[in-house]
Amino acid sequence: MDIRKSNTTPRERYKGKHRFEHWYRDNQVYFITARCRDRVPAFVAEEAKAIFWTKFERYTTEFLFAPWVTSLLDNHYHTLGYLKIGENLPVMMQRIHGSVAKLVNDTLDVRLLPFWVDSGKQNYFDGCIRDELQCRRAYRYTLTQCRRHGICSDPGEYRHTRVNIDLERGVKRAVELNAFLEGVPYARYDRKRRSRRS
Repeated sequence: MDIRKSNTTPRERYKGKHRFEHWYRDNQVYFITARCRDRVPAFVAEEAKAIFWTKFERYTTEFLFAPWVTSLLDNHYHTLGYLKIGENLPVMMQRIHGSVAKLVNDTLDVRLLPFWVDSGKQNYFDGCIRDELQCRRAYRYTLTQCRRHGICSDPGEYRHTRVNIDLERGVKRAVELNAFLEGVPYARYDRKRRSRRS
């Protein structure tokens, strides 16, 4: 299995914990999420949300990422979709995040620098989806963000949740393409699965 990983350092662990890595793999279903620094609601204005969607659509198209479902909230977003070429992921994310940060910062009273950051130094999280069950969970999680954040109960009523591909169609196509990262353990996912069996 050909997987290239980001490697900012050759050390796999830091303070006893496994370092975060981005994985770049062709023909893969990815879950991607990112948050504004300090949870600042930089996307609260419709103008800022419009900037995000314009750049997101441009660069996902250019770099052959097909979003199935995407939700944008006031300070973060989630997307689940299919990436044809793994090496496109870091460049796509750099273009989306760089252009969105610049243009949204131009609309804010106080610039948010850095704009994107979560834990540590990472400015986004990506995960390769392991199987159909994890795919269904990630899809539902992304689809129902408006409910989780108290915006509205029906995702169909929230204009910043966009469904490009129906779940069943996406899963069927992923199975046909062998686009799940089967056989590679995912500790957090396996822990949840084991706890449900107990």
